[in-house]
Amino acid sequence: MESPLVLGATVAAAAWSGRFLIGAWQAFKARPVVPRVQRFYKGGFEQKMTRREAALILGVRESAVMEKIKEAHRRVMVANHPDAGGSHYLASKINEAKEVMSGKTKVGASIF
Repeated sequence: MESPLVLGATVAAAAWSGRFLIGAWQAFKARPVVPRVQRFYKGGFEQKMTRREAALILGVRESAVMEKIKEAHRRVMVANHPDAGGSHYLASKINEAKEVMSGKTKVGASIF
């Protein structure tokens, strides 16, 4: 007598959990599409470098302190130095980014 009762309860629990999972799956599929955060900056360089672009090049916040800027500049320059096979153009842009972030901007800082 207990066997049919246990079997019925098990079937009912399985049906209830299946119904719940189907509803959850439909809610998951119907959720709005949220654009994923892009990790890298897509696009070329601006004509005149802004503080935002300089921060993106160095990988720091726009409000970063000078110590963080110097550390980031060193890290990026080690990876892109012309003597180690890097690009002269990228090295000049990295140096220009450091100057912009430190507040030492020159008119026409980049030679390119």
